[in-house]
Amino acid sequence: MNIKSLLLGSAAALIAVSGARAADAVVVAEPEPAEYVKICDVYGAGYFYIPGTETCLRIGGYIRYDIGAGDVGSFDGARTWDARTGKDQGTWSKNARFTLKTWTGQETELGTLKTYTETRINFGNSNGYGSTDGKTTAGPGTGGKVGNYAGRKPEELHFAWIQLGGLRVGKDESAFDTFVGYAGNVINDTIVPYGGFDTNVVQYYFDGGNGLSAVVSLEEGYGKFSIDSYVPHVVGGLKWTQGWGAISGVAAYDATYDEFAGKVRLDVNVSSALSLFVMGGYGSDSHLNDTTNAIFTNGRGMYKLWAGNWAFWAGGTYKFNEKTSFNLQVSGDQEKNYGVAANVAYDIVPGFTVTGEVDYNHYGGFNDASLTGGNWVNANKLNSVGGILRFQRSF
Repeated sequence: MNIKSLLLGSAAALIAVSGARAADAVVVAEPEPAEYVKICDVYGAGYFYIPGTETCLRIGGYIRYDIGAGDVGSFDGARTWDARTGKDQGTWSKNARFTLKTWTGQETELGTLKTYTETRINFGNSNGYGSTDGKTTAGPGTGGKVGNYAGRKPEELHFAWIQLGGLRVGKDESAFDTFVGYAGNVINDTIVPYGGFDTNVVQYYFDGGNGLSAVVSLEEGYGKFSIDSYVPHVVGGLKWTQGWGAISGVAAYDATYDEFAGKVRLDVNVSSALSLFVMGGYGSDSHLNDTTNAIFTNGRGMYKLWAGNWAFWAGGTYKFNEKTSFNLQVSGDQEKNYGVAANVAYDIVPGFTVTGEVDYNHYGGFNDASLTGGNWVNANKLNSVGGILRFQRSF
């Protein structure tokens, strides 16, 4: 065999192998269809369809950082007992919070099916957390007293409810507060408290479509204000809303202490920049002041949480421009407790707001030994002034 024959044979073999491979079918895997997230604008901005379902979902929340100073501890706890020094301690009141919110919506033959959840996680100084007076025995290493220590606080499931049409069930805030609205856009809006919040509920909302709305709410309460039988707390409310503002009112029956309370409110939109409100509350308290009760509440109940029979709240918001607003609230009750809260909120960029607030509290029962022992105001002086700076990124 010569070299020429060897080369011809090798070439023939290569051509044969190449031809055989070319004859084989080439199989290309087809790409699976992409399933993109579909926007759902039925319930507002931010919703999208959960893939494969007709349920719309929105995820949001905020991150917040609060810095409190001065005598804000009279109602927020910046001043408390320091177990390490054995002295009354004045220090910063700090708290960082992460809040996660979810909303869902779906149309059904029985109406819109909605859910809402809100979970809060906090880290800050304890401010006597877990004690009734900031000086309760706290365990080894604390000198027998609670200090103003920073640490992680318990997670809080603030909302978790289901609503079908007008029927709502689950964890909510009391309709005694939510239906008529909170007491202004200030941070410390409960210097004079206007009602309890946490509760499980069975509620029904009615919307007439012409500005008239109503609510009936069966509630469980919380803590010492929880129901003690099968009889629930009951809240009912009516509201008339128009372009100029709204008139609303709520009435509540405290099933645990057999007491009644109510609030009426007027909101007025003076202009596109200025809105004002005034709210008054009245409640009975004979059983709440009965010291023979197993749990003495010092005249305050689930709904009449203010001191005495009557209380008031008034204030408003003025928008200087799209970024800056001024908020004010003044409040008082029959026992001569008075409060003033004022702040300026500034939107640095969309979704990021900085709020600076100054608060004043006058404790009418400061010199009354029977009242100062209570843990409702926690005042350490007759007149207290404090401030708070809040950074909040909402998404």
